[in-house]
Amino acid sequence: MLDLLKSQLPTLITIAIALGAILTTCAYLIYIERKISAFMQDRVGPNRVGPLGLLQPLADGAKFLLKEDVIPGHVDKVLYLLAPCVAVFTAMLAFAVVPFGPVGDEPSWMRFIIAPDLDMGMVFIFAIGSLSVYGVVLGGWASNNKYSALGSLRASAQVVSYEIPLGMSILGVALVSGTLNLEQILAQQAKGGFLAWNVWTQPLACLIFFTASLAEANRLPFDLSECEQELVGGFHTEYSAMKFALFFLGEYTHMITIAFLMSVLFFGGWHSPLATAESAYPGAWAVKLGVLFAKVLLVILFIMVIRWTIPRFRFDQLMGLAWKVLIPLALGNVIALMVIRQFGLSLWWSTVASAVMFCIAGAISTNASRAALERARSPLATAG
Repeated sequence: MLDLLKSQLPTLITIAIALGAILTTCAYLIYIERKISAFMQDRVGPNRVGPLGLLQPLADGAKFLLKEDVIPGHVDKVLYLLAPCVAVFTAMLAFAVVPFGPVGDEPSWMRFIIAPDLDMGMVFIFAIGSLSVYGVVLGGWASNNKYSALGSLRASAQVVSYEIPLGMSILGVALVSGTLNLEQILAQQAKGGFLAWNVWTQPLACLIFFTASLAEANRLPFDLSECEQELVGGFHTEYSAMKFALFFLGEYTHMITIAFLMSVLFFGGWHSPLATAESAYPGAWAVKLGVLFAKVLLVILFIMVIRWTIPRFRFDQLMGLAWKVLIPLALGNVIALMVIRQFGLSLWWSTVASAVMFCIAGAISTNASRAALERARSPLATAG
């Protein structure tokens, strides 16, 4: 028993550190997002609790803990309480196969991945990530509230639709790398150097993955399941105190996972001029860890800026973007990469193919919008 505990000690330490880091990071990401929104709207933001408001996350956490835990009498109590647990559990579990540092170059007492050497890592993430919508659906259904139910139905349609381009965007990375193991995908980019980052040869796949990930996480401009203008609060209208906090925690954990996946799949992970695959100087693992975290932070900040920049889509626009734009582009990207790999061409041809497909899609969209505007302005439409 003692030998088993010793062998699993690095895993247990890694789980404890990762869990504590995610919870703390989520709390301060909320603070950062409030500051960013205040800056963009010419406000001050949190500034009362602690210097520069840095203790505001602690005050918010205490508020959630001390608030009265209200359970409305008209809800299905079992599913009502289960929904936020599902939301946060699936978000946490998906992070288990994501490398958050230089795997194989870490200290002996911990690892930089909870579940290493999982050859179907991306499939695991998609499988667990697709379950996160059950938290939203159960929350909306169990609330016995029409606004909550509408929000949950929107979320289910949105997640099912955007899972298709999300998965297809990863097929290109799998074709090039020959694996679905995130550690190996990162290692191949690091060995190849700066120009081996997948973002250079698969920019269209990177854009599709990022867009579909925002929709999967219900982040603006894809937060149709909780838009306050028409659904009051959407699927979490009837939730308060810690139950609402768990939904919030699940969303921010999902955002952290998205940022790590973007960095690992397309931006070389921890690779940089300061830390390459050959770096062996003392503390190299700490530099690599800092580089990866910096990339993750930049992606998260970009997601936050988008929230306060782009207006929310209409639901028909949201579904049209998935089925009429992203899925055809993702399919075209996969076919182009298959042709390139089959005939042994340079991967830089995929960059050209991505640019051509993006321009064609833009031209088609522009012409369709112009035709729709002309139809709306025609005398017949005005008379009708």
